[in-house]
Amino acid sequence: MVQSLWNSVQASEKTTGLDQLVYRSNLIGADRSVCNIFGGNTSTKTTVQDFRGREIEVMYVKGSGSDLGSMQAKHFTGLALEDIRPLIERESMTDEEMVEYLGHCMIDSKHPRASIETLLHAFLPYKHVDHTHPDAIISLCCADNGKELAREIYGDRFVWVPYVRPGFTLSKMIAESVFANPNAELVLMEKHGLVTWGETSEECYAQTIKIINEAEAFIEARVDEASLFGGVKHPALAAEVRREIVSRVMPTIRGAVSDSKKMILSFDDQDDVLAFVGGADAPQLSQVGAACPDHLVHTKVVPLFIDWTPNADDIEGLQAKLVDGVAAYKEQYQQYFESNKNEGDVMFEAAPRVILIPGVGMINTGKSWALSQVSGALYHRAIAVMRGATSLGQFVSLSANESYNVEYWPLELYKLSLAPAETEFSRKVAFITGGAGGIGSETARRLVSEGAHVVLADLNLEGAQKVAQEINDQYGANRAYALKMDVTDEAAVQAAYAEVAIQYGGVDIIVNNAGLATSSPFDETSLKEWNLNMNVLGTGYFLVAREAFKLMKQQGIGGSMVFIGSKNSVYAGKSASAYSSAKALEAHLARCIAAEGGEYGIRVNTILPDAILQGSAIWNGSWRNERAAAYGIEPDQLEEYYRKRTTLLVNIYPRDIAEGIAFFASSKSEKTTGCMMTIDGGVPAAFTR
Repeated sequence: MVQSLWNSVQASEKTTGLDQLVYRSNLIGADRSVCNIFGGNTSTKTTVQDFRGREIEVMYVKGSGSDLGSMQAKHFTGLALEDIRPLIERESMTDEEMVEYLGHCMIDSKHPRASIETLLHAFLPYKHVDHTHPDAIISLCCADNGKELAREIYGDRFVWVPYVRPGFTLSKMIAESVFANPNAELVLMEKHGLVTWGETSEECYAQTIKIINEAEAFIEARVDEASLFGGVKHPALAAEVRREIVSRVMPTIRGAVSDSKKMILSFDDQDDVLAFVGGADAPQLSQVGAACPDHLVHTKVVPLFIDWTPNADDIEGLQAKLVDGVAAYKEQYQQYFESNKNEGDVMFEAAPRVILIPGVGMINTGKSWALSQVSGALYHRAIAVMRGATSLGQFVSLSANESYNVEYWPLELYKLSLAPAETEFSRKVAFITGGAGGIGSETARRLVSEGAHVVLADLNLEGAQKVAQEINDQYGANRAYALKMDVTDEAAVQAAYAEVAIQYGGVDIIVNNAGLATSSPFDETSLKEWNLNMNVLGTGYFLVAREAFKLMKQQGIGGSMVFIGSKNSVYAGKSASAYSSAKALEAHLARCIAAEGGEYGIRVNTILPDAILQGSAIWNGSWRNERAAAYGIEPDQLEEYYRKRTTLLVNIYPRDIAEGIAFFASSKSEKTTGCMMTIDGGVPAAFTR
């Protein structure tokens, strides 16, 4: 049952009508079984002083594109009710006319555009109104016998309205139906949702919860767990087996769905998902249609269901079915678009947003990890609705044309237009070794600032986690992901890429940056020191690049590798034979990979920095003292020494290297590979030409 979250003490602190509306809205949005993410709308009618100091009646309603769970006062729109109420006398009104008219009714031009369903709230004569999408209510409204069952639950207290796309017509239909039934306490919107009201904000919220729970109790009394979704056909594989399978197929999926625009993927194997994908009826049930119009923009009409018998030994078979399935889905989506399009419509990416795999779980796609999560969250709601609707009768949905007219509805597309514009590294995943260090952390911040998702791999897990947390606090959940990895450990490197595949679906950019440095006269260089440099700077770079190369080939959408070499890659550093030799190896390895990667769209370039003292674990260790000794100066004189030896008389900082990495990883260098770029202030001895 849905729990009331109302807290009288907290509510009493909300002194204005708008503050009370914010509080109520946040409570509603806090429970996704009550209201979809980004869905639903709420309102309150109150009085305020206008710009002339007159008392006027105003309705505050949710602004378009907001989410009830996180809304603040600034996300609501205030409209003069005196101007809106006469609209109910009209016979008809187009969406364009409605939007323009409501724009004139706003009491503050800086408020957001009012909700699509503003007139629904305005036409009802109640002070507080909630429109929500509760799982239990939509189960009822998406059952073929829902109206008849509603009479059993609510008697004559409800109004049932057939499916009509939101707007003037639906709003007027609801108001007239409520006026015609003096016992009405709620409105059930076929294949859509619920409308409730109250004279106080608390009363309105309590009514919403009460009505939902009446439906939920009715449904739960009829649920037969053993026969849900047709009964279990494919039990879930063990958790570790599911993850292994997903880590191996995600790059294949990512390549298949990213032919038009790259997608970020996420994996979900929660219990309700596993129960649904394993059900005997799931292949047919999943194709009926969306559980709610609000889902369509983020989930499309139907998911891609993979007809595969769970078998850990048949991953190749699953990969083949995924490739074929995605191709067929895109072809069907193209046909759906062509059959229903209106003049001026531009087709979205045809790839599925939701992919269901028996025994394994659900893969979600989106232009960002956050939006892939939205698709997943909405499909959890769809599963809950199908669970309820099939326990009551047959699950029904919108027709293809009705679905299209919501998915491509200009008023829905307007919400999408409110999102920040995509930038250079949007939809891309960057894997950065040495992610906790100065260059690694600065590079992560630089790439994320232009849309990337980043993986920070480092032996110093705590340091990498700290950087990731700072990035996520600024840019949003899971934009950065930290993991512990030893670049010299083949199994650890392979496990790291498997984890990245599960987290994001694959990789587009790698920054081979993990490093160390030692200094000894050649005749005093021990085999241990030599091997240490070769293992980290040679073998480590080889392993990281090789596994990335495999993954990028599997994706089939190209990629970029950036190696962080050194001035010493081309300059024989004094008392640094092991370090310099390993750095030269890196630069030549990068060129070798570039020669092989071209046919796969994999570019490999190298940056040759020098003397990056700031934020460097290397320079904060013995290397500083060793280099100072090699030059016959004190350690605290090093920074000035390095500055003076450059032709530009400058010091080099991590942000300078990050800019170079961003250039090589970007579309600005899309025709450059096998290149070395110095960022050292101009050290003549290290000029590459």
